Amino acid sequence: MWHDSAVTTPSAADPSDRARSFQLGARQYRKARPGYPREAAEWLTPGPGAKVLDLAAGTGKLTETLLQLDGLDIVAVEPSDAMRAELVDALPGVRALPGTAEDIPLPDGDRDGVVVAQAWHWFDPATALPEIARVLRPGGRLGVVWNVRDHTVDWVEAFTEIIHRGDSLEPNHGPPTIDDHFEDLEHQTFRWYQSLPRTELRTLAASRSHLLTLAPDARDELLDAVDHLVATHPDLRDRETLVLPYRTESWRARRP
Repeated sequence: MWHDSAVTTPSAADPSDRARSFQLGARQYRKARPGYPREAAEWLTPGPGAKVLDLAAGTGKLTETLLQLDGLDIVAVEPSDAMRAELVDALPGVRALPGTAEDIPLPDGDRDGVVVAQAWHWFDPATALPEIARVLRPGGRLGVVWNVRDHTVDWVEAFTEIIHRGDSLEPNHGPPTIDDHFEDLEHQTFRWYQSLPRTELRTLAASRSHLLTLAPDARDELLDAVDHLVATHPDLRDRETLVLPYRTESWRARRP
């Protein structure tokens, strides 16, 4: 059973292919993936007027919430051209740059905060941590956040079982690995709900790296199972809008 799994930690099997798969699923990701609660974004960032980097920003799910906060100067960095294009289309006023956690296109001490949403598991901490520290001012903040589906809800557990059938990667949403570049690691949980049309549960499933890297027949089999769940589960079958509960697990640390 896949309890409390939000993302996966790369094993020796296929982490590079999994990371690159989002180039193919950028539109589905933008359409169906959840955003992040404002309270989590406020907790993760240094405060009004701060200069914040959204690192591995994807299609801008966290970026959009950051824009709701007071006076933040936001830069988004994302390696995937397709994901970054979706971000620019959704949030045309945001400065969005190509780059990775191991090679950030910003000068030393440029940012007050760096936030990473649903992407820490793709980083190499040995090179990412000094690079993130480099672009932070002394005393700057690193924030790492995961959306974790609430599997105490029966249909959510069933949905998770379907989308992880045959998955080779282990679930992880725990604290980021840090070294002496950072200190004072703190944790907070924020509970919230995503509302989405019933048809979009299939799209949400299709946006996941496990399905993106499957052969078409195998992928369609899992997506059809999601459709069957929506059509038959007593908590879903008569609803046009689904309410998907999440825990947003948030971690922050300070550059000395």
